[in-house]
Amino acid sequence: MTLGTGDRVELLDLVSRYALYADRRDLPGVAGLFTEDAVLVLPDPPGSLGPARTFAGRDGIVEALSTLNDVPVTSHEIVGQVFEADATGHVTCVAHHLTEREPGKPSDLIWHMRYSDVYRREDGGWRFARRALQIDFIETRPVRRWRVG
Repeated sequence: MTLGTGDRVELLDLVSRYALYADRRDLPGVAGLFTEDAVLVLPDPPGSLGPARTFAGRDGIVEALSTLNDVPVTSHEIVGQVFEADATGHVTCVAHHLTEREPGKPSDLIWHMRYSDVYRREDGGWRFARRALQIDFIETRPVRRWRVG
């Protein structure tokens, strides 16, 4: 298989929508980016930074990502992506998770991470068939000011 320019643009849109929908808490929208039989494999930090927990199907993906509802603000920044001819991909991302651990003192839990993806063309577009997340490192920073909502 060869990925043309149009395929690469569609895949870039797919990974960008994942980040956007996650930040907007549009979990059904995120799940719709996956095939019906898709698998999402997530780490279990801080104990495991590599892919450890497997969630299958769109309902499982919504369940897995529902933990985002406990974080007031997130920002998923895609900093690099490579799409291979065999419909796999490697996406580098920095994810900011803003919380207020102490009243009046917001902080940012930052994950520097990589996704290993398998894509499948389905229903006229590209979808995730498998997405596995690995966290490379975690840092925490104080936040001077934030806008919630």
